[in-house]
Amino acid sequence: MKLIRTEEAVGHVLCHDMTQIIKDQYKDARFRKGPIVTEDDIPVLLSMGKENLYVWEMTPGMVHENDAAERLLALCGQENMLRSETKEGKIELTAACDGLFRVDSQRLIAVNSREDVMIATRKGNTAVRKGDKLAGMRVIPLIIKEETLQAAEQAAGAGPLLELLPYVKKTAAIVATGSEVKKGLIQDTFTPVVKEKLAAYGIETISIAYSGDGVENVANAIGEARKTGADLILCTGGMSVDPDDRTPLAIRNTGADIVTYGAPVLPGAMFLVSYLDGVPVCGLPGCVMYAKRTIFDLLLPRLLADDAITAEDIARLGEGGLCLGCAECHWPNCGFGHC
Repeated sequence: MKLIRTEEAVGHVLCHDMTQIIKDQYKDARFRKGPIVTEDDIPVLLSMGKENLYVWEMTPGMVHENDAAERLLALCGQENMLRSETKEGKIELTAACDGLFRVDSQRLIAVNSREDVMIATRKGNTAVRKGDKLAGMRVIPLIIKEETLQAAEQAAGAGPLLELLPYVKKTAAIVATGSEVKKGLIQDTFTPVVKEKLAAYGIETISIAYSGDGVENVANAIGEARKTGADLILCTGGMSVDPDDRTPLAIRNTGADIVTYGAPVLPGAMFLVSYLDGVPVCGLPGCVMYAKRTIFDLLLPRLLADDAITAEDIARLGEGGLCLGCAECHWPNCGFGHC
């Protein structure tokens, strides 16, 4: 930082805010720290009584904060995202569509472990809506060493750090198990809850089948649901360890590849996720019917974005997988599912 005559400041970076006051018209920072002084700025600065300025002298091997923010943005990726203008050295990303926001956590940590750079994001593997804020990035000083910026770029590796996957699943089929439901002995209160959760994402329920009990009956109903062409098949009920709850076996008998039966999430421990010819087939435990939020809410966005779920993904849900059952639910703005 050095003090120079204002007329000599073109090409240098301002080190502090400068307020302009025009009686009854204007009182605010006309110049904020960070911008590079241009020829057009000189008359304005002189009219403000600024005959000398404190500036950073731009030297070879140094990068201005605005240019550095652009390079951090390049590491993040922008598909299905909208960027802001660069303001005071910062750029923000927002969602251009509804979808699943994903973060390469380990590579993001590697970048943020480098000196003088930062990229802040919302939690990955979460549902976002068009217009939601996703990330912000900047460097800490007004100017940064080129070698420091290059180290951050090298730490990022190949491919974007961030992704926004649009929802591609548009239709669903529901198989409601239980003889008591099929015979009309009790009202089906499970299906309406599932339909409502699907509708929140614009998913149309094109088929509802009442299979009754029995492994063969449920398996046959799943097979018929597959023939409808539905993008997602959901089986309600029969997921506990009681002897007459046989939905998991029925799903297995269809030939579906079971990813996992059971999850370290409460509510939702008896959840099952599988794939039948590439179509997700899930077993929903009874808690989905009565609990405000469950594992189904955590995984539904991933299913709809066709983001393949693995057993390791399910295991990771344990940290943050305990819903506290708050009297007033604030999900997703809470810790549930956000380890």
